[in-house]
Amino acid sequence: MEAQVTVNDSQAVLRLGGRFDFKAHREFRDAVDSLLGQAGSKPLQVDLGDVSYLDSSALGMLLMLRDKAKAANKDVALVGVKGSVRQVLDIANFSKLFSIS
Repeated sequence: MEAQVTVNDSQAVLRLGGRFDFKAHREFRDAVDSLLGQAGSKPLQVDLGDVSYLDSSALGMLLMLRDKAKAANKDVALVGVKGSVRQVLDIANFSKLFSIS
């Protein structure tokens, strides 16, 4: 998996690409820590547009991000969601936990 953190004037974005599975745990955790450290008061977005696959461990990692963001009084939105990634998130009812677009 590839992870890229971008922070601009209005938002903080974590852009992910490739397979989002357990092997990506360390890289995702490091990216989340970087994102939360740089975001200040900006809303957080996780761009899943280039993710080709995600599994249950990825869902757990997204929940971990949500918990850390909530502790920092930040909202998290999942953006660029499409195809099989959207199906997995829909089946897991993540739309009740995240703003998804």
